[in-house]
This record gives sequence, structure tokens and C-alpha cells, in this order.
Amino acid sequence: MTTPHIGFLGLGSMGAPMARNLLKSGLAVTVYNRTRAVAEAFAADGASIADTAAGAVVEGGIAITMLSNDAALEAVTLGQDGLLHKLGKGGLHISMSTVSPETSKKLAALHAANGSLFLSAPVFGRPEAAAASKLWIVQSGSGDAKQRAKAILTILGQGIHDFGDDPAAANVVKLSGNFMILAAIETMAEAQALAEKNGIDRAALASFFGQTIFACPIYQNYGRTIAERAFEPAGFKLELGMKDVRLVRDVAEAAMVPMPLADLLHDRLLTSLAKQRGKLDWTGIELVTAEDAALR
Repeated sequence: MTTPHIGFLGLGSMGAPMARNLLKSGLAVTVYNRTRAVAEAFAADGASIADTAAGAVVEGGIAITMLSNDAALEAVTLGQDGLLHKLGKGGLHISMSTVSPETSKKLAALHAANGSLFLSAPVFGRPEAAAASKLWIVQSGSGDAKQRAKAILTILGQGIHDFGDDPAAANVVKLSGNFMILAAIETMAEAQALAEKNGIDRAALASFFGQTIFACPIYQNYGRTIAERAFEPAGFKLELGMKDVRLVRDVAEAAMVPMPLADLLHDRLLTSLAKQRGKLDWTGIELVTAEDAALR
């Protein structure tokens, strides 16, 4: 197989380690970031640096986007100097951002009209998992897009899980998963508040459940973070958690699916943002739970 040229757009806490893993694998990678100084740091790893989104891709190549929200994704794809027309016929856009299903549908249609492929491939995992190539990747899109993306995604993650041809499907899965994680965070925060008010050590509680009936990474890692209130530096910012919950509620309303827990989580996040906590890790919603219980 001919070695593809990859344009990697978005070098935040998740995109940066992902781009470095592609470079370590020997692939030709051009990086683009809105703040050029961030991109320039990758030159030492062998990356080429682009001044525009279009400049990061070549015709018929592969573009990977890992961006914070729908607006940023549309800007680098459709905006002035966007990648859509430069990528052109035979190109592939792998969208790994957490965005709305409707945005993926829109971009897939526009790529098809320009002769290029589009694959939704959002990920589960924090920055340390990205650095270790241990992301879980969910994908949806055409068979041709999946086949071409497979070797690249294998470098970035420990597993690829397919959800069909509809480019929106993987985004629904991703939003569902983030909703479940945040619901678990709220559950752990409430349980730890209950324990603390009854004289039980929070860390001991988190350790016990993480080793027994909830022996899984979410309860082990987040449980420890909540117990220690280690909300800085953020692995996933609270303000981005709010973006995701808004998307969950939008999708739920469109499908007429009541999600009362999503409404509760929205309120926790909104209160946290009102208290200027948007840059904390999203586990920082625990502070609201602690305040309600007069523990702070």
C-alpha cells in the first residue's frame, strides 16, 4: 500500500499525542493548529507545518481532524482556506472530534459532492490513553472510507468498533458514552459525599468499589480523581463537558427521548460554569455536590 500523506488538524490535549504517534510510525504528516506556535513544536518530530487548514492536506490524501467543537470543525473544513476543496477527489477526511450527528451528515454529503470520503471516528480515552495508543475508536461511514482509514486508526487506538454506514451513528455512540461517563461521575460524587458525611474516608470508598463491584477504568480512575479532588490539570475540561451535554439533549429532543439525568447533569455543569470552573476537569462537578452537602 502506498504510504499516505496525512494532514492532522487540531493539536490540543488529545490531538497532540495522536499526531505524535503517527509521526513515530514513520508516516508523512503535516500539522495545522490555529495557534501556529503549538504546531511548530512538532517540527522536531519530523512534521511539516501548515499555515492554513488547506495547506495541511494534499489532493487525494488523508485529513484527520481532532477539534473542540462543531464550529471549529466546520471552520477548518468549509471556511476560507478550508480543507474540503483541497482534499478533492479520492481524499479521505477522518473526523475524530466529538460533534453533533447533524454536522457529520452535512460534511459527509459535501465531501461526497466533491469526490472525497468522510468517516466519523470519535474516540474514548483521555490524553494519557491517546499517548499510549490505547484509545477506543467508534466509526461509521462507507466501507471504502473504513478500509482506507483502518491502518491509520490501528496506530491510534487499541480497538475499532463499527456502527454501520450512517456517518451520524458514531457521533450518537460517542455522545451516549460521554453522557454515561458524566452520569457515573455524578454518582460517585454523591456516594463519596454520603460516605464523608458519615465519617468514611472518600479515597477508601473509591478504592473499594474500584476493585470490586465497579472494577473498571471509569470508576477506578475517575473515582480516585474525585476522592482526591485532583481537578487540575484538566484531562477533559468541564466547559467541554457542557458542550457534550448540550449536544446530548439536542439529539434526545430531536428523537423525542426524555433524558432526565441529562437535565440534572446540565444543571450541575451550568452551576459549575457560573462559579468560574470551566477550565477544571469535568469531574469538578463534584464541588457542587460537596457544597450542597455542606462539605465545602
